[in-house]
Amino acid sequence: MKRLISTLCVSVTLMLAPSVQADLPDFTGLVKDTAPSVVNISTVQSAPSRGGLEFRTPDGEEIPEIFRHFFRIPEQFGDGGGQRKTPQSLGSGFVISSDGYILTNHHVIKGAEQVIVRLNDRRELEAEVVGSDERSDVALLKIDANNLPAVDIGDSSELEQGEWVLAIGSPFGFDHTVTSGIVSATGRALANENYVPFIQTDVAINPGNSGGPLFNLDGEVVGINSQIYTRSGGFMGLSFAIPIDVAMGVAEQLKSDGYVSRGWLGVVIQEVNKDLAESFGLDKPAGALVAKVLPNSPAEAAGFREGDIIQRFNGKPIVLSSDLPHQVGRLSPGSKVNVELVRSGETRRLKVELGLLPGTNEQARAESSGSVAPSGNRLNIVVADLTDEQKDKWNVRDGVVIQRVMSGAGSAAGLVSGDVITMLNGERVESAHQFASLVRDLPANRSVPMRIVRRGSPLFIPLRLSSKN
Repeated sequence: MKRLISTLCVSVTLMLAPSVQADLPDFTGLVKDTAPSVVNISTVQSAPSRGGLEFRTPDGEEIPEIFRHFFRIPEQFGDGGGQRKTPQSLGSGFVISSDGYILTNHHVIKGAEQVIVRLNDRRELEAEVVGSDERSDVALLKIDANNLPAVDIGDSSELEQGEWVLAIGSPFGFDHTVTSGIVSATGRALANENYVPFIQTDVAINPGNSGGPLFNLDGEVVGINSQIYTRSGGFMGLSFAIPIDVAMGVAEQLKSDGYVSRGWLGVVIQEVNKDLAESFGLDKPAGALVAKVLPNSPAEAAGFREGDIIQRFNGKPIVLSSDLPHQVGRLSPGSKVNVELVRSGETRRLKVELGLLPGTNEQARAESSGSVAPSGNRLNIVVADLTDEQKDKWNVRDGVVIQRVMSGAGSAAGLVSGDVITMLNGERVESAHQFASLVRDLPANRSVPMRIVRRGSPLFIPLRLSSKN
């Protein structure tokens, strides 16, 4: 009997093996067709060597350890004066037109005095940096060559989870290394990357793959490999690519103008969680909650208010708050857009003309006030009226500042001394006396939204009172 069962298992295995094998993709033809379009990129850096790893945002701030550009600044070479003059392999790129235009990452060529492109036929040519965009991490290069094999550009918006993809690049300097995997997710928002809805894959990506192409099974480029999640500096199963739709839009502007212009709405937003959704009367947590409308912004001109929950922008649903910057940033300044939002439980529609995204936005800084108003409210907190000077310093029109937080509903909601309360349950807070009246009328056993400004940053929090007392 055991021998019979064993024989049957072997037979079933043999019958299944060809079927399973037939379902797996064969990448050999794809690689032969596309590899000639992939290039290795080296740079000559003239700045003093800093060694180690450099992980910075476009504004120069250090980004969280888990989300890091994966390139290594080479060890110091040169004449003893702290100058590096030897070309060092930093990443990859790919030819997008036969007349010599090449796409790569901004961080691959950042700070380069000279950029060297090594083609598949072993030719090495100096490249001109046509333009480079920090916000999208895309750079456009041009080499003096013709009749180059260019990639086919795909449509990254059609990518689906589970779809096979393939990367070609130069990890650790090993040219034209091929790795494959599947699309793990699309539309990923990463820390300090507001304008790129990343493609997440499990394709093995390592230092040197930066700027290389991500192909679909049709041999079309659907993304530029850009970042990895890592604690060790190497591949851990999470790789992120810039969608080719985004990259080509950036490349077109770099080619025509030398810089990138993005649309600007002028709001500070936050995620809508379950408690906030309940406090705003939503059926489910979805949308982008407007925590602040920036002064002299397109949003202010269009009539946006703090507490609005944006649910559709330019006809597209906003499920996560991170969806909104992606949509706004892809439009050009001057675009007129329809926006659907929820305000005080009612659906409203606004039309806004986008402005030009400024380089930086200054934030107000919160400071403590010295005057204390009586507490006597159901939150068990002590608040004070704001002076005109404090309003100017904190860039708020009205509100009250928290002087003391005792055990109670306010403490349970996460309020701390120094918070400025500007809105409660949809009503603007204008004075300590009016605030006490608003608190007195709050419903019991139901979450309501409270808007605060903490250390210069606006934020909505859900507040729940267990009783009317």
